[in-house]
Amino acid sequence: MSYNKLANDIVDLVGKEENISSLVHCATRLRFKLNDSSKANKEALQNLDGVLSVVESGGQFQVVVGSHVPEVYKEINKIANIGSSEQTSENAPKQGIGAQIFEVISRSFSPLIGALAGAGMLKAILTVLTMTGLLSETSGTYFILSAAGNAVFYFLPILLGITISTKLGANPYVGGTIGAALLEPNFTGLMTETSNVSSFLGIPVVLMDYSSTVFPVFIAICIYALLDKFLKKIIHKDLQLFLVPMLSLMIIVPLTVLAFGPFGVYVGNWIGDGISFLSSKSGWLAGAVMGAGWTFLTILGLHWGLVPLILQNLAEGYDPLMAMLSAAVFAQMGLAVGIFLKSKDKKVKTVAGSTFLPAALAGVTEPIIYGLLLRNKRTIPFVAIAGAIGGGISGALGNKAMSFAFPAFLTIPAYTPIVSFIIPMIIAFVIALVLVLVLGFEDKKKNEEASNEPVEKEAEKIEEKAQPLIKQEVISSPLTGTVLPLSEVDDVVFASEAMGKGIAIEPTVGKAISPVNGTITTVFPTGHAIGITSTDGAEILIHIGINTVQLNGQYYTPHVKQDDVVKQGDLLVEFDIEKIKEAGYPVTTPVIVTNTSEYVEVVGTSEENIVQSEKLLTVIV
Repeated sequence: MSYNKLANDIVDLVGKEENISSLVHCATRLRFKLNDSSKANKEALQNLDGVLSVVESGGQFQVVVGSHVPEVYKEINKIANIGSSEQTSENAPKQGIGAQIFEVISRSFSPLIGALAGAGMLKAILTVLTMTGLLSETSGTYFILSAAGNAVFYFLPILLGITISTKLGANPYVGGTIGAALLEPNFTGLMTETSNVSSFLGIPVVLMDYSSTVFPVFIAICIYALLDKFLKKIIHKDLQLFLVPMLSLMIIVPLTVLAFGPFGVYVGNWIGDGISFLSSKSGWLAGAVMGAGWTFLTILGLHWGLVPLILQNLAEGYDPLMAMLSAAVFAQMGLAVGIFLKSKDKKVKTVAGSTFLPAALAGVTEPIIYGLLLRNKRTIPFVAIAGAIGGGISGALGNKAMSFAFPAFLTIPAYTPIVSFIIPMIIAFVIALVLVLVLGFEDKKKNEEASNEPVEKEAEKIEEKAQPLIKQEVISSPLTGTVLPLSEVDDVVFASEAMGKGIAIEPTVGKAISPVNGTITTVFPTGHAIGITSTDGAEILIHIGINTVQLNGQYYTPHVKQDDVVKQGDLLVEFDIEKIKEAGYPVTTPVIVTNTSEYVEVVGTSEENIVQSEKLLTVIV
């Protein structure tokens, strides 16, 4: 591969040098900030030899090129004068207000999605158990499990106070305390059956129930983040430890209960009333728009903007939006099943099957979107049509979600009426499946290219398939921790296996060792990612944390350099797990075989926990 040619092609297709505001890279992708993203030819980029995927996320135009990203990055800097200040860090130019709002919402809810989804699924299970009479609503077991399911929603202001503060660079624990103040018994005790009015320094206070609310704490923490920066500028450093938190709490908590809180609650109520009004006037239209549009919102990363609205509606009792958008999710599942049944390619079947399972069980559809939908663009209308029809029927029937549960087969009991909800979901699923089976899923261009392959190449492929199993290579674990499937990684490129197959580890010890005997091919300057080529030819990427390139090397201490020869068990890098988490970044570590296409299969361990040097992956030649 000519890195110079690839670099030239990429620069041309993102809109040439004058359209590039800045460029940085992480372990797998080039991260562009473009002056005008509409000038970039995304489709042509995705078809370039050497480009694995193109993702627009967090205000960045990301071109995924794999483990060769340092070489491509160097070539781009040779041919384009992008600016040295942006080349060594990921400090982005200022985004528009809309992009900033969506980024804050996204980063604030991302750490909570697992807890929200798990709690929602638990509530759905409790619904099934009580409906079938297997569990009494008056039993101690029910109340304990109900507490586990309700806690994350009831104490949402506290959790959001922490995550929003982390995103905005303020003290997360002061942010959490601001949220906790709204739920503190002395404050909630001011509300009585006869009055919900009190006073603060003689100023009337309208008391409200802030449990499960979203908008009040969003407003309060945004103001707190500004106040925190201001106080740190005017207060001496030796006094900041106690004065900044004390003054922040003294100012923000009263302002919240006096103004931000009631205003946020009213805003949430107005939005909820607006949605209910639209649904009552034209459930068909509202449902069709949600069912058709949810897939596109997810692709663009704008779906996070609806999460606060959904949670606010649920705080009021129920939410119609999730019941409508669920049709899009079931349509995506139908797409995966349709491709699985239609395709004759073993690899495509494997991708379709593996992406269907997390969607069916937990409502996680990003692997379907990035692994199937965007790779076979002619299927996008299939999902939109199926989602619109299913969503329209669901909206017309007045279906509702009673708890925050990602749409999936296991979470159906979280919606009501259950039978009324199941019907449009099955319709959306079947329509997408049938459209794929009848109309096919591969782009015409791909089919033409496939049909034009020389007969000699086909003969070579048949001969290769006829070869017996030659060997297998074992890749041991570089880390000690909990094993996770790649689909659970909070990064669409890793989760969709665009970089290659592998597995993820949630480390409990801050040391990474070499998983094989081999040569260090890449050590990123930030120390967060290391590439190794084993003596048997497996190209392995160890990416410690998600988006941790933005730490610029903080909390990482590499012990190897490029071209070093290492043995299995040699120390590669040390890292501070707690400091990385405190900075707001997950330490989930994908371990990827980047040359997956050269192997028959990459098989991961079935163990839930693993210790360094234990068997993690087996690659079969």
